[in-house]
Amino acid sequence: MQRILDALKEKDLLRVIDEELDIDLEIPHIAYVEAKKPDSKALLFTHPISKRLDKKFDIPVAMNIFGSMQAMQMIFEKHPDDIAQQIEKLLHLKPPSGFLNKMNMLGELFSLKSVFPKRLSRRGASQEIVFEDPNLFDLPILKTWPQDGGAFITMGQVYTQSLDGTSQNLGMYRLQVYDEKRLGMHWQIHKDSAHFFHEYKEAGKKMPVSIGIGGDPLYIWCGQAPMPNGMFELMLYGLVRGKNAKLVKSLTNPIFIPNDVDFVIEGWVDPALSMIEGPFGDHTGYYTLKEPYPMMAVTCITSKKNPIFQATVVGKPPLEDKYMGYATERIFLPLLRTTAPDLIDYVMPENGVFHNLIIAKMKTLYPGHAKQFMHAFWGVGQMSFVKHAFFVPKDAPKLSDYEALSDFICDRISLKNILISEGVCDALDHASPNACYGGKLGVDCTGDKVANHKKNLLKDDELYAKITLLIPEAKNLKQYKLYTRTPIVVISIEKHRSTKVLYEALASLKEHIKLVIFVDDASNSVDNAYMLLWRVVNNIDALRDIFLQEDFIGIDATNKSQIDGYTREWPEDTNCDPQVIKSLQDRGFITKNKEFLKKYHV
Repeated sequence: MQRILDALKEKDLLRVIDEELDIDLEIPHIAYVEAKKPDSKALLFTHPISKRLDKKFDIPVAMNIFGSMQAMQMIFEKHPDDIAQQIEKLLHLKPPSGFLNKMNMLGELFSLKSVFPKRLSRRGASQEIVFEDPNLFDLPILKTWPQDGGAFITMGQVYTQSLDGTSQNLGMYRLQVYDEKRLGMHWQIHKDSAHFFHEYKEAGKKMPVSIGIGGDPLYIWCGQAPMPNGMFELMLYGLVRGKNAKLVKSLTNPIFIPNDVDFVIEGWVDPALSMIEGPFGDHTGYYTLKEPYPMMAVTCITSKKNPIFQATVVGKPPLEDKYMGYATERIFLPLLRTTAPDLIDYVMPENGVFHNLIIAKMKTLYPGHAKQFMHAFWGVGQMSFVKHAFFVPKDAPKLSDYEALSDFICDRISLKNILISEGVCDALDHASPNACYGGKLGVDCTGDKVANHKKNLLKDDELYAKITLLIPEAKNLKQYKLYTRTPIVVISIEKHRSTKVLYEALASLKEHIKLVIFVDDASNSVDNAYMLLWRVVNNIDALRDIFLQEDFIGIDATNKSQIDGYTREWPEDTNCDPQVIKSLQDRGFITKNKEFLKKYHV
C-alpha cells in the first residue's frame, strides 16, 4: 500500500489530509465528494479519530486509491486492454510448428508458472505485529452513511476455502462490525464463499475465514473480479503482475493470506449462528435492508509495523468503483467472447450501476440473432445478473460516445425489437418483486432505423399544459432526443395512484409522445440526464414497470409501494448528512459549488 501511495504522490494524484477527522461520516463524505471530481485524487487521512469511541488512531486511512484512470493504470502497471490481449492470446494457443514457434510457446507456457500462488513457510510482513487482545475497535473502521447499521469494513479481502481445503476463494464483501470481536459476513447466495459456507453447514463444522486489508491494491480488485466458479482469484493476480502471489498461513486458522497485506483479521464462522446485518448504503446508491447473515468470531488480528487502513465509499455514481469496473470490463472481454463469440465489445456505464445496464456491440449474421444473443448473454456467469441490455451492430458509433450511441439506439426502438424476460438478479436489486429474481429487458438495435414516428411534437411548456389536465400529479417535464425516431418525455410526479393509471390517462396524447418516463418529483431533477439514467435502471422491473402500446411506451421509474402491488420494503437513497456536509464545507475540506453537488445528488 505504501508503495502505491508514494507513486501516486509523485504523480500529484494523492491528497494528504493531516487534520483530525471522524471515521463516522466525515472521512467517508470527503471521499464521496472527491471521487466525483473530474480531477479526482486518492486520499490519505493521517489523523483519524472517533468521537463515538472517544479514540484517536495512529493508523492512516487510505481511500479512493483507484479514483482516476491514471491511478488505475499505475496499480495495474499496464493498460487493461494489454492484459485482455494477453488473456486472449492464451485462450487461442495452438500446437506450434517449427522450432522458433515451439520456443515462443515454451516462453508463453513458462510465464504461466507465475499464475499459481506460492505458499511460504515463514511468517509474513502482515504478521509483524500481533494484537495481544484482538479488538476491532482498535482499527479506524468507517461508518459511511447516516442510516448504516454500524461501521463496516468496505475494502476487505475475504479469504475462504472449501471444506476439504482443495479450493480457495477471494471475495470482496462488506463486513459489519457488531462489537470488539464479531463481524457480519455479507456474502450473497450466488458467491463462492456462500457455497463453501453451505458445505460447512451440512457437515456441522465451523468455517475458517481470514480478512486481508491493504497491501497491493490489486488484491482487492481480484476479489471483485468475475472469475469462473472454482478458480482462485489470486491466479488472476499472478497473471497481471507476472509473479506469484506470496501467501502465509494465518495464525489461528488454516487460511493462507498474502504476505504483504497491512492487516489480517482471522476467525471462524459458526454456520448455526447468524445476526441481522445492515442496513448499509451500497453501490446501487440505495440502502440494502436488514437481513440475517453469518457472523464471524474474531480470534486474531495482525498487521505490519506501520500499517495503512484501506477503505472505500459506495453510493450514487460516479465513485471509485467506476475505474475498478472499467478494468473488469476490459480484462474480461476475451473470456466473455468464449461463450458469446459474436460479441465485438461492450460497456457497462457507471451510472447504470454496472449490472443494471450493459450496451453490447455484436456481429449480426441472421434475423433474430440479437434476441438469441440476449439469452446467451444472460446465461454467462455474472452477466446473468444484468437487468437491461441493448445490442447494437458493428457499424454503430463508438461505445464510449454515449451521446451518439444513445441517438443510434433511439432511432431503433420499437415493440418488435423489445424482449422482456425474467431471471436471476443481483441480491442488491430492490426493484424486483422477489429477492434475487425478476424481470429483464433486452432491446435489439442492430437493424435499420424504425419508421418515422410522425409525432406532432410540442414545446415543453405546451406539452406540460396538456399533461397536467389529464394527470394533475405532474410537477415538471423535460423532453430529450426530439430529433430521433424515439423522442423521450421525462415527467416528475407527486405520486398518489398507480403509475400505470397515469400512463393510460396519457394515451390520448399519443400523437405528441412516443416514450414517457415517470420519476418521483421529490428526489429527481428532470434536467439531470446522468442521474435520471441511474434512477431508471435502478427503479424498474421490466415485467412490471414497462408499458407497451404500439408507438407509445411507458416506463415507471418511481419508488414502488402497495399501490403498485409492491409488498417488499422500498429502500431509501444514500444521502449525505447535511450538517456534516456543511461542517466540512465551512472547514474547507469539500467544495461549496452548488451546481456540482446538485448534479451528483450530494
